[in-house]
Amino acid sequence: MKPYALLLSVFVLTGCVTASQLQQASAGQFEKMRQEMTISNNAADRAYVQCIANAIIAQLDEPYASYNWDVELFDEDETNAFAMPGGQIGVFTGMFAVAEDQDQLAAVMGHEIAHVTLGHSLSRANSQTAATLGIMIGSVASEVVRENVGLIMLGTQLGLLLPFSRAQETEADVDGLELVARAGFRPAASVELWRNMAAANPNRPPSFLSTHPSSSARIAALGEQVTQVMPLYQQARAGGRRPACSR
Repeated sequence: MKPYALLLSVFVLTGCVTASQLQQASAGQFEKMRQEMTISNNAADRAYVQCIANAIIAQLDEPYASYNWDVELFDEDETNAFAMPGGQIGVFTGMFAVAEDQDQLAAVMGHEIAHVTLGHSLSRANSQTAATLGIMIGSVASEVVRENVGLIMLGTQLGLLLPFSRAQETEADVDGLELVARAGFRPAASVELWRNMAAANPNRPPSFLSTHPSSSARIAALGEQVTQVMPLYQQARAGGRRPACSR
């Protein structure tokens, strides 16, 4: 094997993007969004979103419980929300049109935070970077070696921007629902939310559902999961975890 091919194989096999790199990139991307998008100045709405986030974050395990979580409300009509691996949470005001109460919005935010705690962005970034480097094995050595750093950063950005797989979305559904149940939010609200989102977008799923359009089968699966997490919800309520977030 040629020396440069061996070098690239090591990059592929060992993984090219670290958690630290991804966290730094997400912080930078989040600040860029703040600069380029409109931030909501509605104090009541901002407090509402922060209240829900605080209740969910309080139920996280380490190391995520110690993250300096940064929550932002973007004044955008799009029906969307996200969480980034550095501990950034973004909610678009368009979510208020379909998330009718704190429990439904918590279902969205819990799902997104679960993507972070499950490490989905890091997995996605390394998969994409490894594929890119693998393709480039056999290219001109000097050019490939010079581009390694750029490819690592490319993978990092793709880890933040590419949609999650269906398997990852399902995992986030399960873990996110458990998370909001432990926080004391009503689990059944997740099913209500997906029905609202499907009804609001009958011809095209919103960005939040782009990789897994809402369907009767998916709503049924969530309904089964709701039954399973009800003991967690009941324990949370009995333990005094009763979120009271309102706009």
